[in-house]
Amino acid sequence: MADCIFCKIANKEIPSTVVYEDEQVIAFKDLEPQAPVHVLVIPKTHVQSVAELGAEQKELMGHLFCEVLPKLAKDLGVDEKGFRVVANTGADGGQTVGHLHFHLLGGRSMQWPPG
Repeated sequence: MADCIFCKIANKEIPSTVVYEDEQVIAFKDLEPQAPVHVLVIPKTHVQSVAELGAEQKELMGHLFCEVLPKLAKDLGVDEKGFRVVANTGADGGQTVGHLHFHLLGGRSMQWPPG
């Protein structure tokens, strides 16, 4: 989408601190980190939210959860002590950018409930 900030980041129209990138996804540091480690992992193709996922994204989601997130957790040094992966969906779920994204947070003890 032309006006989507995360599409612009994926297309390198807006600078970001990239920590991982491949053909399907890009991960970059959150501008307002909520933990010592806080990166956003997004698909390069526009998907609005988890609610919009369909069978056509099955391979992408498998890649993201079975390959990218574990690799990032290890590379960022949070794999052994633990980390959190969050996808806010819709306004009541706290989603503020209309592009599917996952927050990978770590480097401190995560409390529950989060808010």
